Amino acid sequence: MVSGSDRRALGDPVRGTRPANRRQLIVRAATDLFYEKGYAKVAISDVAEAVAIGPSALYRHFRSKQDLLAAVVSEALSAVDGALNAATADNLVSTVAAAALEHRPVGVLVRRESRQLPADDRLAIRQGTKRVGARLAELLRERRPELSPTESDLLAWCTLTTTNSLSLHSLSLPEPGFTALIEELLTTIIDAPITLPDQPSHSTEHTPALVRRSRREAILTEAIRLFARNGFAAVSMEDIGAAVGISGPSVYNHFPAKSDILVAAMFRGDEWLQVEMNRAFAHATDARDGLQRLLTSYSEFAFESPELIELLVAESMHLPDTDRHRARAAQHSYIAEWVYLTTQIHPTWDPVAARIRVQATQTMMNDIALMPHLRTRPGVLTALHTIAARLLAISAD
Repeated sequence: MVSGSDRRALGDPVRGTRPANRRQLIVRAATDLFYEKGYAKVAISDVAEAVAIGPSALYRHFRSKQDLLAAVVSEALSAVDGALNAATADNLVSTVAAAALEHRPVGVLVRRESRQLPADDRLAIRQGTKRVGARLAELLRERRPELSPTESDLLAWCTLTTTNSLSLHSLSLPEPGFTALIEELLTTIIDAPITLPDQPSHSTEHTPALVRRSRREAILTEAIRLFARNGFAAVSMEDIGAAVGISGPSVYNHFPAKSDILVAAMFRGDEWLQVEMNRAFAHATDARDGLQRLLTSYSEFAFESPELIELLVAESMHLPDTDRHRARAAQHSYIAEWVYLTTQIHPTWDPVAARIRVQATQTMMNDIALMPHLRTRPGVLTALHTIAARLLAISAD
């Protein structure tokens, strides 16, 4: 991520000049703004101001803000794709670590902001992401020929989602320690001893046999699904009402505003995590046992409620100020408890490094839970527990 002063130091133009790399400068500035503030809160004039031009000059390069977002996401993804295409089994870890640190915003841009794109652009992004995953799985099989296609697929996505965790926070360490930590985490995942059946799962997404009769609960359930799939900003009250089978205005009988639905969803997710944490602490025999219990409860929550996890991770910026601060404080507090347990187990660990490990572990479980082709595979939860326990160095072996 490049600050305004850093952009000027890198040779950004002053107003009135026409540098040859203006398109590149626009994409770089938009990348930073979309990453920091979210696409919905960034205007074309904000991007134009960041590169010292008027909006009309920016439109010579991009037809619309959506067109600019498509370029930002696709170019970020292409940079990672290019790095992997040049990688070999021998330099895989160092290549992925370097790409993750150089293109830190890519995870948020692909995961959160690409939902704002038209269907054709979203499809292109998904296809590009699948190519990255397939290439990484291919490299993993070269490094570990004993892996089945299913095992290499899971480890590839665990690797990518762990690098994505870097885009969800601004934590860092002095070099070369930061790169060394990322390489250690990636090596831990890539070399993890997992066993999965290679046949596709015959299980399907579970449909509850019983449905709550409460209209408010139906609204909340459908809104969570829509917010997770399309992003909060792209969902209207009419969309929510249609999903429930009522008119948009009827939703206001249960929630005063769309933001109140998001607040209710966030509150529910945070409270569930706190309740399960209290349960884990009440039954734990020591810090290691407590962290193992947290891993189990968190992964079960993520797999049972992946859409709610998506909101907790990606949509808090759309909450009203007071609720946003409360939600982020709750999430930071929850992560801090994991970090505390981790440093109790490993007293020599730096707390910042421990937090980076914890967030990598949680992000890995979050993102795998959001991938139906992996979530429904037999043995995936057990494999994730194995990897997570090694990331936090609490495995028995």
